Amino acid sequence: MATNSIIDITKLSPKFQDLYAKAKDFVENECIPAERIFALQMGKGEDRWKVIPPVMEELKAKARSIGLWNLFLGLEYGSFGAGLTNVEYGLLAELSGRSRLAPESWNCSAPDTGNMEVFAKYGTPAQQEKWLKPLLDGKIRSAFAMTEPAVASSDATNIETNIRREGNEYVVNGRKWWISGAGDPRCAVYLVMGKSDPDNTNRHKQQSLVIVPADAPGVTVVRPMQVFGYDDAPEGHCEMIFKDVRVPIENMILGEGRGFEVIQGRLGPGRIHHCMRCIGMAERGLDLMLARVTDPTRRTFGKNLAEHGTVIADIATSRIEIDQSRFLVLNAAKKIDEAKAKGAMKEISMAKISAPNMLLRVLDRAMQAYGAAGISQDTPLAQFYAGARTLRYADGPDEVHRNQLGKVELRRATDIANRLKAQKDKSDALISKL
Repeated sequence: MATNSIIDITKLSPKFQDLYAKAKDFVENECIPAERIFALQMGKGEDRWKVIPPVMEELKAKARSIGLWNLFLGLEYGSFGAGLTNVEYGLLAELSGRSRLAPESWNCSAPDTGNMEVFAKYGTPAQQEKWLKPLLDGKIRSAFAMTEPAVASSDATNIETNIRREGNEYVVNGRKWWISGAGDPRCAVYLVMGKSDPDNTNRHKQQSLVIVPADAPGVTVVRPMQVFGYDDAPEGHCEMIFKDVRVPIENMILGEGRGFEVIQGRLGPGRIHHCMRCIGMAERGLDLMLARVTDPTRRTFGKNLAEHGTVIADIATSRIEIDQSRFLVLNAAKKIDEAKAKGAMKEISMAKISAPNMLLRVLDRAMQAYGAAGISQDTPLAQFYAGARTLRYADGPDEVHRNQLGKVELRRATDIANRLKAQKDKSDALISKL
């Protein structure tokens, strides 16, 4: 594992340093060795959506016993979380990205992390008691239902799911898809985004977010979606129907018309979590590539793979790109610590664009070094690649973040034009005196 060269962890809090050492050891010596066991314990056929590999519960118990639990909830959430800064958690999230099993084993996996933040930040005491506490305890899982097949969900104001109040209840009707975690038998609750006031002239006040228990009448999981053939069982990314689903009015989050406000508050730190896990996946991909190209049995045209100039260049390029993305992500995390997510939108957008694209390039080079094995189930590279490609859509597609970033930069145009004019005027004045 490469040594992080951007942040000197010895300058961070003793609490973080202790967690970092434990996390590094846990991922390398517990999670990665357990990956094959997890695959063997998976259910077959329809049982893929009913069986939770026992090794996961064993990992969760071990992680919790050494303090690797609910690390994502920062200082502002008090006793709910570990009280780390975004920079500190970012460095831990990088380590967790090296293994598919690490985030869940720490109770730090999406979509639960974002949903727990919603309950912790916006939930009523009753909502926290009923849903947040069992989520924090790892006893249940959750899903966030926003994306829809019939509209361009990259603009969340397009969603069509209807939330209608009738007396002391809300009635929910709509079709959703790519709902991560909806296939998990432990999924007990959905946060559902829909329109409660579609005629509001303010497009960002039309939406509300309601709590829907997974066992509510009218909730149907239609099918799991696949990413390049991967269904990510037992959690999955599912298509769902909400048909005349009734929930009590106390299941509204924050208030009617405030759904957009809630999801924006949910997404900022979560995007950085994804990005840091990308760095960890990329580091493992590069590690696997280095092991492959230095294997003495792997020779082509009379040379070890590592003796070919193109391979050496690929390794160097991957190292540069990983460290570039790490800088952007940690810079965004630092900005969130200083100015909250709303004050770090530019930095978050840069990181969110950079990290998944970097990961795809690094993994592509590693897969190329492995040949056919690189796209098989015998390495984690192909599954990492499928996940990385998905992240170019998740939490806002590249195009949305580029558009936002470009607009931020354009705001500087007037000041730049004025400065250039002042410089030219001064230059003209100097020349006129010659």
